[in-house]
Amino acid sequence: MVNKSQPPGEENKNTHSSSYAGRWVARVNEKIIAHGGTPEQASHAAKKSRHKEIPEILYMSPAEPLVTSPLLSAVVDAIPADQPLFLIGGAVRDTLLGRVSHDLDFSLPVLGGVPGDVLKLARKVANRIGAAYYPLDAERGAARLVLLHNDGTRHILDFAAFRGDDLEGDLRGRDFTLNAIALDVHSQAIYDPLGGVADLLAKNLRLCSPASLNDDPVRILRAIRQAADFGFHILPETRAAMKEAVPALYQTSPERQRDELFRILDGKQPSTAFRALEMLDVFPAILPELSALNGCVQSSPHVDDVWSHTLTALRHLKSILNALSVQYDSSMASEFHNGLLVLRLGRYREDFAAHFGVRLTTERSLQGLLFFATLYHDVGKPLTRKTGDDGRIRFLGHEGEGAAIATERARALHMSNDEIDRLDRIIRGHLRIHSMTRQLLDEGKQPSRRAIYRFFRDTQDAGADIILLSLADLRATYGHGLPEDVWKAELDICRLLLENLWERPTEVVKPPALLNGHEVMKAFDMSPGPLVGRLLEAIREGQAVGEIEKKDEALVFGREWLAAKK
Repeated sequence: MVNKSQPPGEENKNTHSSSYAGRWVARVNEKIIAHGGTPEQASHAAKKSRHKEIPEILYMSPAEPLVTSPLLSAVVDAIPADQPLFLIGGAVRDTLLGRVSHDLDFSLPVLGGVPGDVLKLARKVANRIGAAYYPLDAERGAARLVLLHNDGTRHILDFAAFRGDDLEGDLRGRDFTLNAIALDVHSQAIYDPLGGVADLLAKNLRLCSPASLNDDPVRILRAIRQAADFGFHILPETRAAMKEAVPALYQTSPERQRDELFRILDGKQPSTAFRALEMLDVFPAILPELSALNGCVQSSPHVDDVWSHTLTALRHLKSILNALSVQYDSSMASEFHNGLLVLRLGRYREDFAAHFGVRLTTERSLQGLLFFATLYHDVGKPLTRKTGDDGRIRFLGHEGEGAAIATERARALHMSNDEIDRLDRIIRGHLRIHSMTRQLLDEGKQPSRRAIYRFFRDTQDAGADIILLSLADLRATYGHGLPEDVWKAELDICRLLLENLWERPTEVVKPPALLNGHEVMKAFDMSPGPLVGRLLEAIREGQAVGEIEKKDEALVFGREWLAAKK
C-alpha cells in the first residue's frame, strides 16, 4: 500500500468535482474502491472489499483551495519542509466555513519523545514572525505565540505535542467532531477520522466520545457558545450528556470558566447563549447570583422580569454596537430606533473603535467586559426589591448593591483589578444618563457643564461604556413600546456627553491643570493632606464650568475657597 499525503497533481486533477473532494480514497487501477476521513480509514475500508489487492491511498483536494489565515504561510516558511505540523480544531472549522480565524492551534508529533522539540519549534516561529513567545507547559510540550498588530488586533498561535499516540489519537481526545479535523500545513490535506466535516455541513454538534465532558466539563460552555455563534444544532444525546455533566463544573478552575464566559460575551449571540445556559441550570455552578433574577417581577414601564430584561439588554447592546461599528452596514439599522441611533451617534464610530481597542488585559476585550457588566447591571434588584403603598415595585440603591455583587464575582473569576474597577464604575453609574433624560423630558433642561464634568469625573474611562449600556437598558425596559420622545431625549443626552468627551475634551471633561499640588501648598502655606486634593478638584471643576481660565484666577479662587472652609 502507498499513502500519498500530497496536494493535487496530474493523477487526480480531474477528480475535484467528485463527491470525494476533501476525502482520502483508496484507488485500484484508477478506480476508487473506498474512502475515509484519514488514510487509515480509506485503507481499512478497501480491505473489506478488496482484501487481496494493494490500493493506492491519496487525498482528493477540494475544487477550490482552502482560504486560510495569511499567517499560516509565514508559519510554513519558518519551519523545515519535512517537519510534520497540523493546523487543528477551531481554525480548521473556520476555514471550512469560509472564515478567517485569529487563533491558530498547531499540533505535531514529538520526535524521539522529547517535548522540548515543540518549544524549540515554537520559539523559532516566534522569532521569524515577530511574535511574543510564552511556554505554557514545558513538560508536555506546549507554547503560545502572541502577535500584536498596529490596529490593536492580535493573533494567538498555540503549539502543542499530540495529546495521544498519534494524530488520530489527538483528534479523538477533543471536544466535538467538527473541532476534531486537522489540516496538514504543507499539503493542505484534511484528516477527519470522526466525520467532523459531515457534521459541520449538517450543522450538528456531536461529542467526540462519551468521555469528552468528563475530561473537561468546561466544554459545556463551549458547546453553547459554538451553537449560538454558528447556528449549530446540539444533538439530543449531546445535550443530555451536557446536562448530566453540569455538576462537574463546580470542580473546574475559575480562570477556565472566566475565559470561556468571555468568549461567549464576545460572541455573536450572547443573549441566546446565556438563555441556553440558564435552561441547562449552569448558573449555580459558575454565576450563582444570576439565578435570583429569573421571576423577579418589575413594574411598568418594564415589560419583563429582571432576567428577561437582562437578556434583552444583551441583545440590544449587540445590535447597537453593530450599528455603531466601523464596518457599518445600513441594513443593520433598518429598524427605526437603530436608524435614529445612527443619525445621532454614527459620527463617533471611529471613536468607539478606538475606545474598545484599548485592553485592560491582554487576554480579554473591553467589549466583553461591557457585556459582562450588562449581564450583571441589575443583579442587585432581588436584594433591594420593595413594594410601595401605591403598589409599585422599586429597587432603590440597586446599582450600588449590584456593583458590589458583580465585583465580588469578578474577583472570584480572577479578573484583573483594572477590569474590576471598570466593572464597578459601569454598574454603579448605569442610571445616571436615565436621570438626565428624565430631567430633559420633565423640565426641558440639558445637563449643565458642571453635571457633564461630574459625570466623567466619577465614571472616568467608563463613561462611553455607560452610554452604550444605558441605551441598551432603555430599549430593553420598554420593548417595542419605547416612546419616540424618550428615545430621542436619551440619544440627545448621549450625543451631548460624547461631544464633550471626544470633540472638546479639554473644555469640560479634562481641563488642563493650572496648578499642581506643590504649587498649591506653596501658595497657601498648606501641608500635604486630603485638603490639597480637594482644592485641586474644586479648581478643575471651576475650569470646567468656565469660572476659571488662568492661573492667577485659580489662585484667587483657591484663596476664597480655603477661607470659606474655615
